[in-house]
Order: sequence, then structure tokens, then C-alpha cells
Amino acid sequence: MKNVKKNLLLIGAGAAGRMVISEIKENPVCKYKIIGIIDDEPNKTGELINGYKVLGSRKDIIKICKNKNVEVILLAIPSIKGSDKIDILNICSATSCEIKILPSISEIIDKGNLKYSLRNLRIEDLLARDPIVLNNEKISEYITNKVILVTGGGGSIGSELCRQISKYNPAKIIVFDIYENNAYDLQNELSFLFPKLNVDIAIGSVRDKERLNNVFLTYRPDIVFHAAAHKHVPLMESNPAEAVKNNVFGTFNTAKCAIEHNVNKFVLISTDKAVNPTNVMGATKRLCEMVVQSLNNMGRTEFSAVRFGNVLGSNGSVVNLFKNQIKNGGPVTITHKDITRYFMTIPEAAQLVLEAASYAKGGEIYVLDMGSPVKIFDLAINMIKLSGLQPFKDIQIKITGLRSGEKLYEELLMVEEEVTEKINEKIFIARPVKINTFEFEKGLAKLQNVAKIQDPDIIKRTLAELVKSYKYDTKEEKAQAFAFSNVDEVVGIKDIKSTVTAKAY
Repeated sequence: MKNVKKNLLLIGAGAAGRMVISEIKENPVCKYKIIGIIDDEPNKTGELINGYKVLGSRKDIIKICKNKNVEVILLAIPSIKGSDKIDILNICSATSCEIKILPSISEIIDKGNLKYSLRNLRIEDLLARDPIVLNNEKISEYITNKVILVTGGGGSIGSELCRQISKYNPAKIIVFDIYENNAYDLQNELSFLFPKLNVDIAIGSVRDKERLNNVFLTYRPDIVFHAAAHKHVPLMESNPAEAVKNNVFGTFNTAKCAIEHNVNKFVLISTDKAVNPTNVMGATKRLCEMVVQSLNNMGRTEFSAVRFGNVLGSNGSVVNLFKNQIKNGGPVTITHKDITRYFMTIPEAAQLVLEAASYAKGGEIYVLDMGSPVKIFDLAINMIKLSGLQPFKDIQIKITGLRSGEKLYEELLMVEEEVTEKINEKIFIARPVKINTFEFEKGLAKLQNVAKIQDPDIIKRTLAELVKSYKYDTKEEKAQAFAFSNVDEVVGIKDIKSTVTAKAY
């Protein structure tokens, strides 16, 4: 049977583009036929690269695709700037071609083979973000040959932290998690990827101080990354006592153990939802920040927090929700047409956490640059299109109304905070807010007792006493808001702009 090859337009005449050409030429069963190359260097137009002609620049893509019957476009510039990538992908999306991408050099190295690195366009490719350049030497200084404990180590962020930490030759990684299946899978993955890595799994809950104490006593960690938390906003809104027990007092337990066992560094994974919170999850995470700041001078442990927004593909992510809804034929549901969120990828978040921690001296809240906020409506549009379907034709979009405690937009700094220092282009330090330790501990004791009562309104009122910026809806306000919400409004084609593509980002 004859091998039918698809016409491919290659974007990028640099080193990566040449590697792609060599791979295609040397592989007799390759399913692609290169019809030409695109490059923005004016002097390259007309030049032959390994036998293939540079046909023009990005402005010529649409015309070339039409005239040359292009079926597949491959973007092969791993080091491309975020803004340029978005612009090129925006142009490509105006064609009917399948779009593929050669990812970052680090991804290619991880795959170990250029052929296996080639992949379909993903939603994270549509974030206008430049590749991260880490200070590997500074990270290595505090991780190499150290014992690292990661709480919530089997979760989205925790597991990626473990993967990134593994590259810096720690003496040991302890994955601490309540859910054994994810922890077990991660142990197998790390053992395969890093055969010489010393990794142990410790099953337990951060609520259990005795179990935590046993783990700290057994392993004597040098550094703790505290990622364990309940993070799902709507679920925590209806289960506030559990959010308090797990987030606030789980953090308090782990932080106290760090002090008692002379841990060098303790890094809290926080969230932009902790800023001027309107929901229980955000209020408890703000309390977590306050806990580590209040404990910073209680021993030798240097406490810090790293705050960032939503993570694409994490457990509970809207991206996963949309994927499942599209798979099931729709509709895709969003709570409000104007809602926006900050996003970054899981590896990006983990890498920046490691870098921020390398600068920590104690008491800081590091804020990660999240780029431009993303409109969730546009995210839904792009995800439908990436699935090869047409919005409002193949998949409908439905507005369901804002949920209790949900903001239209998120913030990265509170009013009383200011950026006091810029570590680099991606990491900032927020000025810490003064905490009266005595009054704060009295408030925590009250909150602990209130959590046992299981009354949501009393818990929220007590949270608001501790977190002054926390604003919550009473039962009456929630009922009124629900009555006037635009529940089940179906969005029509007239509601989107004529060109909703990657440019929305």
C-alpha cells in the first residue's frame, strides 16, 4: 500500500527546523512531505535549506497554504518569544490546516528523540509567555544532597515539584500524601526517570500532627515544600470546616513540625485566591500565608510563601472540565461571559517555585508573574477549535451564573501590599503585612473550636475576623444573587467577535 504523505509547511529555518528536515528526509515511512519553509529573516527568502526553499515570512502563511495545498503546519522554533508565537499561531488558525508544534528544548531532551517530541497544539501553547530561564546554579546550591519533603506530593503541583527537584540530585525526596494511588504512580515514574534517585513514600494527613512528627523524626528533612491543601473553590464553599482543618491547621501542624525538627527552609504553595478573598478556600489560604509569616522568627526555619494563579491541567482545572464537556458533545459551561483568570503551566509554576525558594531569607511572599489574564470565554472557544470542532455549530456554550464566592477576576496583591523587590522578570516580593502574633494565635484557637461546630456561617464569620479582607455572602445574599443570576443562558454566535483565536490571549 502506497504511503500517502501530507503536505507540510515548516515554520522556522533555524537549528530546530533543520533537525526536523533531517528527520523527515531520513525516515522513509514519515507521513509528511515538506513543501517549503517560512522564516521572518528577510534575507532568507528564496534560500534553500537542506534542499527546501524558504517561501516567505509569517505574513505569507495564509496565501502559501492556499496555493500549495498545505495540510499541516509545523512551528519549529522552540525558543520563540511568547508574543511572536501567539501572533504566528493566530495566523495559522485562520487556515484550515492541522497545526503541530515542536516544544521547548527541555521537552525535546526529556523525550530523548525529536520524532517523539513533535506534538499537536495544546491550550498552554496559546499563553503568551516566554520560555523560563532558571538560575540552575542557585537552585542546585540549596537542593543538591539535601533531604526534601513535599506534602501533597502526589497532587498536580506537588508531583511536578518532585520531578523538577529530582533533576538537582537531592539526597532523598519524601512524597507525603493521603492518597496512596497517586503517590505510588509518582514513585514508579521517578524510579524510571531517575534510577539513582532515593525516593520514599509516606502516607498520611497533614491534619495528623503525630504522623507528621513521626515523618519528620524519621527522615530529618532539610527543606519542606508544603503543597497539601484542599483547593476546589465550590467544594470548599460548601465544606468550610474541612477547608479550615486541612488548609489552615494542616499548614500550622506542618510548620510547627518544621520548627521543632530544625528544618532549614519551609515553602508554602499559595494562590492568588488568597488576595482579598471572596470564598472560603481563598480565605483559608490567606490564613496559611499568615501562619507561616507569624512563625518565621520562632526558630531557625526560614518560612516563605509563593503565590500564583490557576495552573493549566491541574486537578480541578477548568481546562479538564472543558475537555470532558467537549468529549461528551457539550455544552461547555462557563459561569459568566466576562470572567477572567491568570494561568500558567504546571512545569512553569513548579520551576518558579524552586527558583523563588532559592532567594528566601524568611518571611517573604513571592508573587509569580502570571502574564496577561485569560478570558474564560475565549479559553472555551479555543479549546473547542483545538478539538477540531466549531463553536456554536458542533459545541454550544452555556452561561450558568456565578457561583457563591466566585470572583469575576483575580488579583495578585492586596491593597496593603506592595512589590518591594523584583527578583527577575518572573518573580516579585510582596511587602509583608504586620501580624500581631498574640491576637492571631487567639483567633486561630477560636477558629479551631468553631470548625468543630460545622456551622458554615459561623465559620465564615470567624474567618472574616482573622482575614480582614475576606468578604463573604450571607445566606440571604446568596439567595438573592441566585434569583437574579443569568442561569442557563445560552451564548450565541453573535456574542463573539469575528476572529476569536489565540489573539484573545
